[in-house]
Amino acid sequence: MQRILSVSAAPYDGYAFPEVLDSLASCGVSHVEPAFIVGYTEPFDEDAFTAAQARRYVEWMRASGLHCYAFSSHIDLGRPDAVEVFSRRMDFVAGVGATVINTNASARPDSARFFRNIETLIPYAERLDLVICLENLGDGSDNLLSTAQDGIELIQRIGSPRVRLNYDAANTASHRPEDGFDGVNPADDAILALPYCGHVHIKDIRISPEGYFFTPIGEGDIGCGRILDALAATALNLSIELPLRLHRGADALPRRRLQPVPRAEIESAVRASLAFVRQHLAAS
Repeated sequence: MQRILSVSAAPYDGYAFPEVLDSLASCGVSHVEPAFIVGYTEPFDEDAFTAAQARRYVEWMRASGLHCYAFSSHIDLGRPDAVEVFSRRMDFVAGVGATVINTNASARPDSARFFRNIETLIPYAERLDLVICLENLGDGSDNLLSTAQDGIELIQRIGSPRVRLNYDAANTASHRPEDGFDGVNPADDAILALPYCGHVHIKDIRISPEGYFFTPIGEGDIGCGRILDALAATALNLSIELPLRLHRGADALPRRRLQPVPRAEIESAVRASLAFVRQHLAAS
């Protein structure tokens, strides 16, 4: 089966979804990963996840010729209302034809509730034929999923093929900086996580004393080439993520530009990233 390479809608923060699709199609993209992440994208509420809106997404994607395999819809699964909120989002994701729903695990103090909630969500994922992929954070907070080893232990404990990792090495760089007390090398950590992944985010950043600045893939400090070379030996599908409207401060917290990134700038980054990723996947 041919590997699916998606591109996240994250760089188009502030654009209407039909325009996002048209732009991605013009760049030669076949699959889009919609992104609904509080604090990282335009504000939204749970009314964004209705059956009627899912049908609109299907119509828009059909018109553009794009497909959806993975969908980012992050919440803390240790929240008291996580089952209610996330199951509705799962309905939406299944409605647009996706297979993977990416989300966060939980703040560590809510770990007991997280494990109860995930046990409830697993049968629902089976019913909808979805895979819940847990993504590591990038903000430095105390979370159940901060490094690959955390993720491996989570997946082993949960013990269901319906729950895997969506590892993001660029998040690791700001969440557990390599020169910190509990830091790890992002590329090494990503490669360690691959056997436990159901999907992978490829994202790059330039690290400076002022913070973490997102770049086209291959132009930052993450070591994306090494990750892609290792990923090429697997059957994993992946998504390019370019949250160009954001950067992280030295404290790892996200800062969002007041205005959307110009479309030409986004498309240039998408094309450069596609070329880098495809080159590494083909060469390995």
